[in-house]
Amino acid sequence: MNVEKIWNKIKDADGLSRTLGMEFISTPEQDTLKARMAVDDRNKQPFGFLSGGASLALAENLAGVGSMALCPGKMALGINISGNHVKAMPYGGTVTAYGKLVHKGHTLHVWHIDIKNDEGELISTVQVTNYVIAPRED
Repeated sequence: MNVEKIWNKIKDADGLSRTLGMEFISTPEQDTLKARMAVDDRNKQPFGFLSGGASLALAENLAGVGSMALCPGKMALGINISGNHVKAMPYGGTVTAYGKLVHKGHTLHVWHIDIKNDEGELISTVQVTNYVIAPRED
């Protein structure tokens, strides 16, 4: 899925993705997504591991970019996110989020996202539901 076009449009306005150091990557399959994030001072918790909140933010942002790539001209608003953190990710590594579209309705998209470490081990598994709507005209 070509997410670079969407990412390039929103990256200057998208504070959280930029602040946490997310990088979105295109994939050859239409219903899949990929993003990377280094574990560093921007997204670690006080004990030196990746913050669970940063993992959820990575998943929600990835799903949002994916929904907007599937529906040009629309906005994707995360309305539900549920995740399980199964392994600690230490400072200094990189996590990669792999997203797969589970359901594409007219207004609801459901994404399954696995976040893995450099060795391919599962760090977190997340489900995101997006509400897809047309932007309001002001």
